[in-house]
Amino acid sequence: MSSKLKNFGLIGLGVVAGIAGSMQFEASAQKSSSPLPLEELRQLSEVFGLIKTDYVEPVEDKKLLTEAISGMVASLDPHSAYLDKKAFKELREGTQGKFVGLGIEVGMEDGYVKVISPIEDSPAFKAGLKAGDLITRLDSTPVKGLTLDEAVKRMRGEPNTKITLTIARKDEDKPLIISIVRQEIRVQSVKSKVIEPGYAWLRVSQFQEPTVDDMAKKISAIYAQEPNLKGLVLDLRNDPGGVLPGAIGVSAAFLPKDVPVVSTNGQLPDSKQTYYARRDAYTSSRISTSDPLAKLPEAIKKVPMVVLVNTGSASASEIVAGALQDYKRATIMGTQTFGKGSVQTIRQLSADTAIKLTTARYYTPNGRSIQAKGIVPDLLVDETAEGDGLNGLRLREADLTKHLLNDKDKDEAARKVDELEEEQRLAALEKKRKPTEFGGKDDFQLAQALNHLKGLPVQLSKAPKVESKKENTINDEKKPGNGNGNGNGDKK
Repeated sequence: MSSKLKNFGLIGLGVVAGIAGSMQFEASAQKSSSPLPLEELRQLSEVFGLIKTDYVEPVEDKKLLTEAISGMVASLDPHSAYLDKKAFKELREGTQGKFVGLGIEVGMEDGYVKVISPIEDSPAFKAGLKAGDLITRLDSTPVKGLTLDEAVKRMRGEPNTKITLTIARKDEDKPLIISIVRQEIRVQSVKSKVIEPGYAWLRVSQFQEPTVDDMAKKISAIYAQEPNLKGLVLDLRNDPGGVLPGAIGVSAAFLPKDVPVVSTNGQLPDSKQTYYARRDAYTSSRISTSDPLAKLPEAIKKVPMVVLVNTGSASASEIVAGALQDYKRATIMGTQTFGKGSVQTIRQLSADTAIKLTTARYYTPNGRSIQAKGIVPDLLVDETAEGDGLNGLRLREADLTKHLLNDKDKDEAARKVDELEEEQRLAALEKKRKPTEFGGKDDFQLAQALNHLKGLPVQLSKAPKVESKKENTINDEKKPGNGNGNGNGDKK
């Protein structure tokens, strides 16, 4: 795959920058009942001793043991990780919709950090950073040679501390030097607007603890402005996921009460679960004392819908798209999603450290596994009229090293296609194209969604499907029921 935009994240989310999981939090690690492998532990102890006595310079015991834990967890899959004090703090802040940083969405391009979009009203936004800017230096440190995670860590810091960025901007002859003071960033995960009479746009950019409450307020505001809503576009493009209750709540807003939304399956009995469109599955007493969906207009359950997705739609956003697709509640439009269908559970090791461990796979109400396959849209529509742009260059779950296999499809590796020439052609085009503003007047996919809702022709993608919807359906004859089914996934 191309090197461009292989990493994609939000500054301030630390180790969860990029494709976030649908996460569950548990207070402590469960004790293992398996006997310990004594010979391997002896070898570990021997290596520990050799490093202490023979390494070129002294190494602290804590560093060695922490790195051993980190390496052990990281070797499992791309989404399991050891969380030190700083990373664990960042994770919790991210799920609450706040973090300390600059407030820019970033990727990597040609070895530099590329600004995908500054967050509105953030320090970066106020300092004048623009989409397409390349960050070449962080204070006195060149960016080339750093990974995206390393660059992100340098841009993070304590509130009210300053960092100086060197910026290369198209059409500027000289580098720009911009100083920014880090601040706490509060991310509004839900946006909405009435696009034209009768039609509205609702965007969820990430699933956080306040997302369901925020979405309910936006929907109520839409109906206050447009009581006779004819069509709604739910925009989940570039939504990397987040907390599971947010995905259940967003799905529940549009589905019948009590129907299965998603199921999970793993080794532990607790990982074999089905989650329903019920208040207890999407509300938290810490966030809301009442059901945020209770006062929504009844019409929201039946209004014609299009859900927009792309390669950047992952995990929690795939849960929503999959549920609405299985129940035929909405038309899914765009490009095949990322394919992160695994559950990460946070298990605390101490008061300020934890591990993020993959504990189960996700399944849609029809029993389809999301892992390494994603959701195939009902209507494939490119990002622009000319093609899928940078979206076509992004990595998917199936491209990640050590990714968890789809347990329903052992032949997934055979479907990978080498598209280097096409990537190079698209990359050349993208250098000349202004980044798409989701919800803006030049948003091609949104325009196609409105056409579909109005019964007008839709310009479909010329590219072939990565997989057919039929190939991605398990037990297709078992359709979701009226809330009495178990979603198939909890019996695997």
